[in-house]
Amino acid sequence: MLGSQIDNFLQMMSAEKGAAPSSVAAYENDLRQFIEFGPFIENDSLTKSDIENFVQDLHTRGFAPKTIARKLSAVKEFCKFLYSEKIIDNNPAQNILTPQQEKPLPKFLTVDEIKAIIDTAKSSDDYRIHRIAVMIELMYATGLRVSELVALPHNAVNYKKNIVTVFGKGSKERLVPLATHTANTLQKYQSLRDKFIKKNGESPWLFPSLTATDGHLTRDAFYKDIKNLAVQCGISPLKVSPHVLRHSFATHLLNNDADLRSVQKMLGHENITTTEIYTHITSQNLMKNVFAKHPLAHFNGKDKT
Repeated sequence: MLGSQIDNFLQMMSAEKGAAPSSVAAYENDLRQFIEFGPFIENDSLTKSDIENFVQDLHTRGFAPKTIARKLSAVKEFCKFLYSEKIIDNNPAQNILTPQQEKPLPKFLTVDEIKAIIDTAKSSDDYRIHRIAVMIELMYATGLRVSELVALPHNAVNYKKNIVTVFGKGSKERLVPLATHTANTLQKYQSLRDKFIKKNGESPWLFPSLTATDGHLTRDAFYKDIKNLAVQCGISPLKVSPHVLRHSFATHLLNNDADLRSVQKMLGHENITTTEIYTHITSQNLMKNVFAKHPLAHFNGKDKT
């Protein structure tokens, strides 16, 4: 019986491939469900149609695409094992394609949410949190990656031209315009910056650290601080991350009719298709506005003449 081979398969995944206990448990759950689904449990016949019917049944029952893909992956691994052990004569799962999954749309914050987080940071009695407010504003104003933000050189900001010079992935240079308000915020921050530099010392970083090995604030420290600020604002910490600030920068620009190519350059995307994901968000917002505000959205079908 094919079902009796599940335990052998799980032992192989654990011993030979080093699968974590949680992964082994997931494999077992998915394979038990698969074996119970088909008639092959009785006659040990396993065909491509059996697997395709199983996948279709999962779709019909409303399983999420990600869950279906995981279950199909488990079945494929199991079939490879059965074939390698000569328990079945051929691998019926070999040419079955995993259903394409839609990429999740980037999360983003509203302008009011970002303002609330910055204002909360500014109102803190801890000068370290004041610096986080500056960093959040800079990230939202420029769309920098968190790795670019924390390692930004002190001389990267040109206050005369309101431009930030960034060296991104592959050490590629890009110039990002800086809003006057944020440039002023950075200039006011300079006296606060001295608190993070040893007495009579110097630092090449805009956001130096007295303790970090690299000499500047770490990504982890920034990540934790903005999560804590989100909680203080009554915003779910699951909704807030450095990358969400970057997403918010792009989304809000496009919502205000910014040019897609310009946003691509500011984000440092090599391929514009990466930037186009944000147009899906703006399109969804447009649809919501049409459904909510267009006169036909409230049309009851009775023509008054």
